[in-house]
Amino acid sequence: MLAAVILCSIGTVRPATAQIGSERYAAIVTDARSGAVLMAANPDEPRYPASLTKMMTLYMTFDALRDGRISLSSRIPVSPSAASMPPSRLGLTAGMTLTVEEAILALVTKSANDAAAALGEFLGGGSEQRFAQMMTLRARALGMTRTTFRNASGLPDLDQVSTARDMALLGRRLLQDFPDRYAYFSTPYFVFRGRTHWNHNRLLQEYDGTDGIKTGYVNDSGFNLVASAQRDGVRLVAAVFGGRTGRERDRHMMALLDRGFAASGVAPREMVARRTTPGVLAAAHAAPLRSARAATPIRGRQQAAARPTVRHAANAQSRPAVRRAANAQSRPAARRAASVQPRATTRPGHLRMISTTRSRPSARIEQGDTSRDTVARPAQARRQPAKAARTPAQTGSAKTSRRPG
Repeated sequence: MLAAVILCSIGTVRPATAQIGSERYAAIVTDARSGAVLMAANPDEPRYPASLTKMMTLYMTFDALRDGRISLSSRIPVSPSAASMPPSRLGLTAGMTLTVEEAILALVTKSANDAAAALGEFLGGGSEQRFAQMMTLRARALGMTRTTFRNASGLPDLDQVSTARDMALLGRRLLQDFPDRYAYFSTPYFVFRGRTHWNHNRLLQEYDGTDGIKTGYVNDSGFNLVASAQRDGVRLVAAVFGGRTGRERDRHMMALLDRGFAASGVAPREMVARRTTPGVLAAAHAAPLRSARAATPIRGRQQAAARPTVRHAANAQSRPAVRRAANAQSRPAARRAASVQPRATTRPGHLRMISTTRSRPSARIEQGDTSRDTVARPAQARRQPAKAARTPAQTGSAKTSRRPG
């Protein structure tokens, strides 16, 4: 099987056996420039994207910024519906506002569902449902033919499905279409109203060359990840669905990337966890949220300080999101996305692949973008996360967010 081939080549990575053979498992590794598929398993089988959905929400946001329809300082109103979103969340309340840049940072680090819903309503003319339709249309235009979106956050919906191939394609398009915005995905942490929210993507800290992109989790999907890494002029974009834990998913992703780089002629490197320095962490600070009554615009200088540099942004960690239980009774079982049962096959001259036969899933709907056992912050930053340089608009002492999400 695919895991056996990978682990024979990479003895330092522990097997992620619960992923391989699971009905939720899917993976693909692609060359970012050409789109060539270096390896794949179940790449076109329907899966729940979970918070990987926020990649498309951000794609739509970056597109609106490029077209001049909005700006980073545009203020987003928070509706009662958005404020009621379950964790992971910033804790927004109805009537508050946040800037577009604050929403972007909240999505790439905290994977905040309330911020995603507010942003979706803002871009959808007041309707998150309309925005989801816009997301789906844009996904089809990008070539994501097996993807359907139903909300801006990735919260459970039986009709919201995608594939490993489609999500890897979306990761590539974010890189290619918005090279000036892609740096946001390497933001190590985000300070919001005095609370520090760490990036869930642990590969930023642990895998050399990683600079994005997004984690995700719902009960029906397992732990998902789309990651991008660059070494010696070769950039890969990979997607993994169906990890039993966030840690297992991360180890498997690192094994896939190692194998992909080896296939591309890149010499292997030792996997070393890197520490984040306060000077780099300071770049991730954003001005705190203000209520609608006390709202004042962020200064241009503060906005620039909040933007990370794509190649020098510090690395971070990963944890998946704790999400609400969706109303499964409102959707018939016949509409549930098909799951798969793996069957090993071999092609001459290729890696051992996994083909599939379809079966109906027994959907359990719970949401989370991070698990309690997968957060590992840099040692220095963990002790005093608020010691990094802060903008004048930030007041109060920073508190590390302990809430799963």
